[in-house]
Amino acid sequence: MACAAVDGALWDAIGKALGQPLWQLWGGYRNTIGVIWTGGYYTADVPIEVEVTAAREAGIAGMKFKVGGRSPEEDAQRFIAARKASGADFVLIADANQGYTPDEAVRFARLVEDSGLYYFEEPCRWHNDRRAMRDVRFRSGARICAGQSEYSAGGCRDLMVDSAIDFCNFDSSWSGGPTEWRRVAAMAFSFDVRMCHHEEAHIGAHLLASVPHGTFADTMPPDRDPVWNRMIANRPAIANGRFALPESPGFGWELDNDFIAAHRISYPREG
Repeated sequence: MACAAVDGALWDAIGKALGQPLWQLWGGYRNTIGVIWTGGYYTADVPIEVEVTAAREAGIAGMKFKVGGRSPEEDAQRFIAARKASGADFVLIADANQGYTPDEAVRFARLVEDSGLYYFEEPCRWHNDRRAMRDVRFRSGARICAGQSEYSAGGCRDLMVDSAIDFCNFDSSWSGGPTEWRRVAAMAFSFDVRMCHHEEAHIGAHLLASVPHGTFADTMPPDRDPVWNRMIANRPAIANGRFALPESPGFGWELDNDFIAAHRISYPREG
């Protein structure tokens, strides 16, 4: 993570020195990106139907939400209810956070196969997850996503070589920075694997927009992620499920100094 922070800062400086936004410097495939929310947690105090409706009303293209902590049948009921509330053109992603056995994951995928599951993220428990995800992928026909639990390009390569994934959501902010993410993206292109980015939309949006096989910027509702929604003063407006990338050089984000000052913590000096 420390390397990732330094790597991102260096790329920001390079973009500013060259006068180019990073999405353009890294490939410039598109200047807008689709936006999803992560939500649907079991602890939420609103029904899933209300949550996806709120996302649609906010102009969001889709939602990734929690499964894997209940039975496949219970989770499937929630997913189907979300689909009925959202409509057919809303992206719905199920994220089990490594919660299911392979058989449970297959059961869930089959129960929702007619309800537009865009992809199924980290369906299987960690101890043998590459082979387990491969088996779920082949047995159920669901498209599988993983990669946020990997900390190197080599780990993501193994997921691809073992035919375990269709989507890779490698997190550059956890795992060495944009340089390592771009290594993964280059491999993924040759494996016909599409790229995602786990959260951190201020970085991920640039990376995903720069390549032809990028997917959605992963954001959260304002009450769950006030940093993305409040700290970035020039956060772009969302229209038709997408937002435009900044044209300013580097990452191009402007920070809201009043928000930062209001949340600053002072520590007493020693000695």
